[in-house]
This record gives sequence, C-alpha cells and structure tokens, in this order.
Amino acid sequence: MVPGKIVSSTSGRRGGFLKPAAVLLMVAAMLSASQALAPPCYQRVFSFGDSLADTGNLEFLSANDTNHPSLWPPYGETFFHKANGRCSNGRLIIDFIAEALGLPFVRPYWSGQSARDFATGANFAVAGATALSSDFFRARGVPVHNSVHLDMQMKWFRDLLDLLCPGDLNGFI
Repeated sequence: MVPGKIVSSTSGRRGGFLKPAAVLLMVAAMLSASQALAPPCYQRVFSFGDSLADTGNLEFLSANDTNHPSLWPPYGETFFHKANGRCSNGRLIIDFIAEALGLPFVRPYWSGQSARDFATGANFAVAGATALSSDFFRARGVPVHNSVHLDMQMKWFRDLLDLLCPGDLNGFI
C-alpha cells in the first residue's frame, strides 16, 4: 500500500459498478412495485386502550355527559374538521397503523351494530380506561369513578367475535 494513495475496489476500471444512491433507488422501486401487487396481509385491526387509541367510543358512552373536552372544538378540527370524541386534534397512532395496512380508519365499537360494520375491525379503546377494574382501586383505598377497564374491553371483543363468527371462533382466529 502506498501512503497517501486512495485504494478503490473498482480496480481503477470505470463502469461495472453502481453508485450506492442508484442501488437504493432501484431497491425502493422494486419494493414499492412488489407492495402494489400484493394484497394486504391483514383484513382487520382490533384496538384496545385509553385516550391514546380511542377513535370515538367515549362519544357514544358519554351521551348524557357532553362536558368531556374531546366532544368540543378544538379537538378534531385539524384533520376531521369537527370534534368527534378523539382526544386529539387530528389522527391517532391507530389511524396511521390502519393506513399502513391498507385498511380504513378503525371504527369505534359502540358505533356499529352488525357484522358488516366490523368487516375491517373495531376499536374498543375508551378515553380514561384503566388496565385494572375500579374494584381493584377501591379495595386499595384509591378513589376512582366507574370507568371502562381492559376486562370490559375484552368482554366487548368476545361479544363481537360471537357476532362475526356465531358459534365458530375457529373460522375467525
């Protein structure tokens, strides 16, 4: 090796090798072409949680209590142009996940009635929901209102499974 001389793997020849940027462009083009041809891998999305994922269940569950901030502007103004029970001014992470999977926004569980309403999934998340039941907190002296919790959301999910696949959950899962 000669000091100060740059060594190249091209052996001094021109051509025959692609520049890294060109390779990246070709790979990106091939990936996007293959994704355009492939059908979505997932047909449904189910979401559980609290205000970080609630796509509108709070609006249905608090019909008698219209004082929740997410039911009034400025919530929802940027993307949906109206308040819609989401604790956000725009989209939520679950919206971006559904979009990336090629699915529509995930419908709030309480906004549907038939199996057709849930053809692409359902969202069980409710703003203010907890992982543990209110009874758990009360037993430990922690004051908490009667709130939605994960066990309730799982019950709603099982009810929905019965609606989507009456008598045969094996055909669904």
